[in-house]
Amino acid sequence: MYYIVQRSIVFAVLVFSMTTIAKAQDIEPRRWTNLPLGMKAAGIGYGYTFGDVLFDPLLQVEDATVKAHSVIASYVHPFRIGTKFARMDILMPFSSARWEGLLRGEPASVERTGLVDPRIRFSYHLLGPPALRPKELQEYLVKHPVYTTLGLSLAVSIPLGQYDEDKLINLGINQFVIRPQVGVSHNWGLWSFEVDASLFLYTKNNSFFNDGTRRQDPLYTTQAHLIKRFKGGLWASLSTGYGSGGTSRVNRLSKDDERENFLNSASLGFRVHKLQSVKLVYLYSETLKDIGSNTHSVLMAYSILF
Repeated sequence: MYYIVQRSIVFAVLVFSMTTIAKAQDIEPRRWTNLPLGMKAAGIGYGYTFGDVLFDPLLQVEDATVKAHSVIASYVHPFRIGTKFARMDILMPFSSARWEGLLRGEPASVERTGLVDPRIRFSYHLLGPPALRPKELQEYLVKHPVYTTLGLSLAVSIPLGQYDEDKLINLGINQFVIRPQVGVSHNWGLWSFEVDASLFLYTKNNSFFNDGTRRQDPLYTTQAHLIKRFKGGLWASLSTGYGSGGTSRVNRLSKDDERENFLNSASLGFRVHKLQSVKLVYLYSETLKDIGSNTHSVLMAYSILF
């Protein structure tokens, strides 16, 4: 029994660094689209992620995989500051995940279920369409089929997710994550192109495993999207993203676990009612290091304006 427990702990140590990159990076087309004033948006989504986890061969871990089921609730509230558009987003994810593989030829696994750290984000548009009500915004877009939006945002992930300092694998990371972001969106007719860059800043985790302290360097990410809109509320996008950095230190000892991931995604959105829509997303994440993870994710989300 003691050997089994020790083997599971070692396996958890190895997969811990693989989870942070997935929690940090995302692909979000139509990120800088204006919503009409006086309307709010709420959504619920389901996502499934699966794939391979790759380790240094010296660690004697083989055939490692991850499977995760997630439910995500969201809320968006647009408002104005002066004549400029602004919005507040709230994201609340819940997940059930399982990692498994062979450690020194013996099966080992880790499972977690619970709340993932929620996120609050404030966005402000420096350039682009002004903050307008539905009819006024529609008239503006008809008169201005070509325009450019420049936006800034600040997101904060709050450490309320499932976390146990006696465990190395958790759904929450017990750290505030502060994410400034800048983005540009250029629209011409039914087409638009978006590009943005983000910096992830991590506070210190003073309750890491075995009374340890964990610090993490900033993570730098960028993403780009090409979007085509069709009649009837249908739209499609192709996206790509890149992230690098995030090396961690436990008790001031560097873990030499710098992240570097490349992401590709395809999305399709369509209306099911005048104020209701569905979005389908496929995302592939590939590590560019000798260690990391290669995962596939599919997501279906429903949203309503009210």
